[in-house]
Amino acid sequence: MNRNILLCVTDVPNCFISDHEGFTGTIKNYTKDFVVTEIDIHQQLVNTLVVGPQGIDQPSPDAFPAKSKINKKCKQDSTIFPPDIDPSSLVDLDLRTLLGLSVYEELERFLITTQNDSDTKKDELNPQTQSPSPDMSLGSFPEKHQRMAVHRALRHHFPSLMTVTHQFEIKVRDNPDYRELSGLVTEEESEEFFRFIDAKVSGSTYTFRPDEVKDRRTAVHHFLSRRFGKLVETKSFNDPGGTVISVRLRPRKRTKDDSVEEEVYTAFTLRKENLETLEAISYMAATLGASASDFSYAGIKDKRAVTYQAMVVKNVPVRRLTEKVAELERRGLRVTQVRPASAPLHLGRLAGNHFDLVVRHLRLHADGDRQGGGQRGVADAVERAVENIKARGFVNYYGPQRFGISQSVQSDRVGLALLKEDMVGAVRLFFTPENGDEPHNQAKRHFIQTENAKESLVLMPASKARERLMLRALHRYGPGADGCTRAWLSLPHGMRVFYPHAYCSRVWNDAVAHRLATLGHAPIQGDLVWQQQDPQGDMGESNPPQIHVVSAEEERDGVYTLAQVVLPMPGNTVTYPQNAMGAWYQERLAGDGLGDARFRITGLKLNLPGCYRPLVVTPRNITHRLQDEKAPLTLVLNFDLVSSSYATVCLREMMKCDV
Repeated sequence: MNRNILLCVTDVPNCFISDHEGFTGTIKNYTKDFVVTEIDIHQQLVNTLVVGPQGIDQPSPDAFPAKSKINKKCKQDSTIFPPDIDPSSLVDLDLRTLLGLSVYEELERFLITTQNDSDTKKDELNPQTQSPSPDMSLGSFPEKHQRMAVHRALRHHFPSLMTVTHQFEIKVRDNPDYRELSGLVTEEESEEFFRFIDAKVSGSTYTFRPDEVKDRRTAVHHFLSRRFGKLVETKSFNDPGGTVISVRLRPRKRTKDDSVEEEVYTAFTLRKENLETLEAISYMAATLGASASDFSYAGIKDKRAVTYQAMVVKNVPVRRLTEKVAELERRGLRVTQVRPASAPLHLGRLAGNHFDLVVRHLRLHADGDRQGGGQRGVADAVERAVENIKARGFVNYYGPQRFGISQSVQSDRVGLALLKEDMVGAVRLFFTPENGDEPHNQAKRHFIQTENAKESLVLMPASKARERLMLRALHRYGPGADGCTRAWLSLPHGMRVFYPHAYCSRVWNDAVAHRLATLGHAPIQGDLVWQQQDPQGDMGESNPPQIHVVSAEEERDGVYTLAQVVLPMPGNTVTYPQNAMGAWYQERLAGDGLGDARFRITGLKLNLPGCYRPLVVTPRNITHRLQDEKAPLTLVLNFDLVSSSYATVCLREMMKCDV
């Protein structure tokens, strides 16, 4: 059989890239048959970090096998960050996370160099002739929240350094204020004082150690007045140990900038079962007295599964969250590894997901049964499927859950209405009921028929957090254009952007099906390729991709492989292919009424820059075993996928059927 055969079946384009016969089976018979564990940007499972007195350590030695960090299900760690641990012990981890290990190690070497240089300068007779301090670049950080997090974490962990920003680049250099103060008090006091200043806790005080040398105390007073006079007030008084200087931060009105600077972030790992992400967030927000928009996460996880994911909540301290762990557990939400963080999470900030799946009731397809069938035949079919997946991967479609599996109006249609800025139409699509008389469908039907948001809210079950948020806003502001805009704004940003992303995902799915069906399986002139050998997930603004257009000579010489070909998700910063696929995108967007779309929804504070997604992905660390359960075989399957790739799509490639 031709190895480049392309088989297409049913709904979401199921174009198969391998030609094995496949098999049938069922998934999600039980919630625990489908376990998803997030893999963080350091390639570690989020439920295997060990939190102890010194902060977050590397995973325990028995957490991972010797050959791979994430090639089998790891034991769960339920350690809670104790409320009496000094949060500063974790800032080092955050800084390593933000900078990467190599830059962090270079920063430590730079610190040693500046300390040595500073000690040398102290001994020079004429400090006026000293050369300016060298600086070091920490790299470019295009997003404001990244720059804020780097500034905050570096000031806390390395008070002897100062940060400066030029456009997106952050540089560090020796902090002359720190050096001046450390010449008057101890190094330890200097560090403590600058952390005290950086914390900006209005009305708080810091007291230096006793010092009986009056001239030195006077010099400290003068330094503090000259450098921090508007922020602090100082006084000397007699303490049992001697004369001390006390510094108090002046009370001041809280401004918008202050509220941003003083925000507290707490990170944790969430285990949920048979719950939507927003539903889980709604429960946590109610328990903690927070807003749903205070929670951030790297990715939305399946409802019908057991899932582990990293989350960050704003303005809920570690102690407060720790106190509520038992209460959340009673609601089916397990919160572990609670710890301070320096910034919120953002969608896509993960390496991927680890899957532990069980496929039950295995049988051959009808053709396979006529060729022999039986357990031996099923086992052979599974082996061929696994080997093909390892060797060739699968077409990287967005799975049906991206669009709403059971919804009568799927999410991409809502997203298209939003991109056209038809807020009223998008709301009515959102509230279109499915067939059936379940309470949430009755509530939706009532709203569509009456536009009475108050009555619909009474009918809407408490578990439907998204719908209830929107109905509250519609009740308050009305069902007109402005009210509908406010209803969408009532959702957290990650949920608002989900719908336009769903539309762009639908376009991408259709594009890749068209590309493979009409242009084949080899890169051709005008294709876009990712020049690194191993593209990871969706490549977007935070990691600008090295996109290259295939030339005629490169097509002839076979320079690139299908695994390097990418297609763009529509957006306002992407390049489209320079072949027939470019025209296909233009026609598709124009046909949907988006020929001149800016991919910005100003009223909803949404911007869609677009990204590049590889056509083909290959699971990593894949293992499998067959279990004989009295008649039909059961398949236990474990593997890792890069961010934004779908296990159900991988299974369809293996099984050659919808699952």
